[in-house]
Amino acid sequence: MGLTYTSTGAGARLSAAPESRAQVRAALAGNPNVGKSTVFNGLTGLHQHTGNWSGKTVTSAAGTYEYEGRRYALTDIPGAYSLRAASAEEAAARDFILFGGADLIVVVCDAGALERNLSLALQIMEVTPRVILAVNMMDEAKKRGIVVDTARLSAALGVPVVPMAARRGRGFEELRCAIADFRPPEYAYVTRFSETVERAVNILEMPLFNALEGMCDPRFAALRLLEGDKATLMAIEEHLGRPLAELPGVGEALERAREALAGSGLGEEDVKAELITGLYKASESIVAGAVTGRGGYDAGQLRVDRLLTRRKTALPLMLATLALVFYITVAGANAPSDALHALFEWAGARLDGALMAAHAPDVLRDAIVAGVWRVLGYVISVMLPPMAIFFPMFTLLEDLGYLPRVAFNLDACFRRAGACGKQCLTMAMGFGCNAAGVVGCRIIDSRRERLIAVLTNSLVPCNGRFPILIALITMFLVTAEGVWGHILSAAALTGFILLGVGATLTLSAILSGTLLRGEPSSPTLELPPFRRPKIGEVIVRSALDRTLFVLGRAAAAAAPAGLIIWLAANIPAPGGTVLTAITGALDPAGRALGMDGVILTAFILGLPANETVIPIMIMAYAASGTFQGMESTAQLHALLAANGWTWVTAVCTGIFTVLHWPCATTLLTIKKETGSAGWAALAALLPTVMGAALCALIAAGARLLG
Repeated sequence: MGLTYTSTGAGARLSAAPESRAQVRAALAGNPNVGKSTVFNGLTGLHQHTGNWSGKTVTSAAGTYEYEGRRYALTDIPGAYSLRAASAEEAAARDFILFGGADLIVVVCDAGALERNLSLALQIMEVTPRVILAVNMMDEAKKRGIVVDTARLSAALGVPVVPMAARRGRGFEELRCAIADFRPPEYAYVTRFSETVERAVNILEMPLFNALEGMCDPRFAALRLLEGDKATLMAIEEHLGRPLAELPGVGEALERAREALAGSGLGEEDVKAELITGLYKASESIVAGAVTGRGGYDAGQLRVDRLLTRRKTALPLMLATLALVFYITVAGANAPSDALHALFEWAGARLDGALMAAHAPDVLRDAIVAGVWRVLGYVISVMLPPMAIFFPMFTLLEDLGYLPRVAFNLDACFRRAGACGKQCLTMAMGFGCNAAGVVGCRIIDSRRERLIAVLTNSLVPCNGRFPILIALITMFLVTAEGVWGHILSAAALTGFILLGVGATLTLSAILSGTLLRGEPSSPTLELPPFRRPKIGEVIVRSALDRTLFVLGRAAAAAAPAGLIIWLAANIPAPGGTVLTAITGALDPAGRALGMDGVILTAFILGLPANETVIPIMIMAYAASGTFQGMESTAQLHALLAANGWTWVTAVCTGIFTVLHWPCATTLLTIKKETGSAGWAALAALLPTVMGAALCALIAAGARLLG
């Protein structure tokens, strides 16, 4: 791409000369909660994919679309409030804007919060004038009495401005047209600062222009040098391959610039404060000339917000919402789960027949069908239906705007534990799948608080552990039937869930006071307006980004696990099989924890997927070499009672179900997200120690009481 250095009335700027390309590369930037994903999905449709940014655990989305015979590649940059990166997401956004090679940046703003959103747009315009401003949510702003004059806004900024109401499908044609017709502007707004700072910038600008050779806007680099933005400077220097100060003429110019600032009593912190203040003043000035109306939420939204965030009503409503989500998930998953189980059994019979027809050895046939296939089928039939229900419901609450209010309500609890309020969102995701909850911890900016959230996420039961808890409750802890039985069962399940939540807060406090000591951050917790979710988009996003992602990892772990379990149950050992030898060796430890060796063995062999724990128990108690699915409740109760189970066994098993090591899928995810096997090992050790200690205490108390 050819580069030209031009001088305009706004000052010297680096711009890219137009160049013919078969494919135009555009990037989509903006603050969180401005409808950026809706704009991205509306432009690209189904022609998109997700992945990770190179070298970062930050999810990226890319897609393509065609317009008037030309192909456009669009990258959805992670949401950011500033290019002064405070998180991995903001660092990825900054690096892509600086070095991603996009032909233009589409900055999406919320028309109802334009003054705040423009700060990021002005920072991006410090990097490149190749910007289109998409002012989204114009319909919501209008309802609040806000009127945005996009023509005046465009004239003030010097870049195209497109009004949109993306959720209603408005503005997409205008945005496609603006992207297709885009040309580098002759004038683009440049934020100006005090005379002293501008003089220091002028000293640095020309040496940087000569030394950077078009890799980065010299004014942008000069400002980062003067304010000492180490993270951005490191990113620039990494691409340069050497420190900026070592570039020809830059070191000397930097000394002279700092001397000029020092002469006016300005240090790096003073410059940083002036740059931040200057951006907000510029945003305020621009908005004042282009926006009219008082804004504010309508009375209805304010009443709902008060209800959802008031101390007396917030907690009961949160618990009621959680109970409703779990009820729909559990009740709605039963029939699909049975259907999937029957389908896998039918397919397993066909597979067995095919192997027999191929004259496969009996041992190999049993290992594949009774081991690998049956475990894989059981895990998928148990996991897929609840996830397919839970994740869309979770996404609906997210899109509706309720989950940010949950974070707001629980922020004080997590801050008292030395953690971050956003951890409650990742904890809620863990109810669906702990692996997904661990991935969700990326939303937490502070690395220390992100690690706390990762290490404690498995303390809330995932959908793979719910079948165990429900079976234990209905067989041993609640004997009532009918409506009261359902109510008491729901109360008992809620008790186990609250145990996990309490353990999460307790362990978070312990970690923040010891291994991960530090000051709690002050994250930005936005309360976006309530919006009507787009059901189709929610289903697609939750299916692709969450359900299939987690299911794929679980299936990859379950298939080899099936073989290992089958081998353990069929390889002879002194006194029986390897499985019976393991259960016998673990029996003393199991008894000390209020359980037995079979239960501990089931949890250990169930490491790849918690869904296999009860079937392994059945296999061991029944001395069967074949993997068993869930029997009827009455038959299972009879089998467990015949092997010495009591209510104490059920309580301790339930506690250990909640508080023990994460499944293999979650552990692999923790290792990938943290980049360390050590953190994954600690994530396995901590809940196990808590669970074992609590179980041992209850078992000892039960023995003392006879």
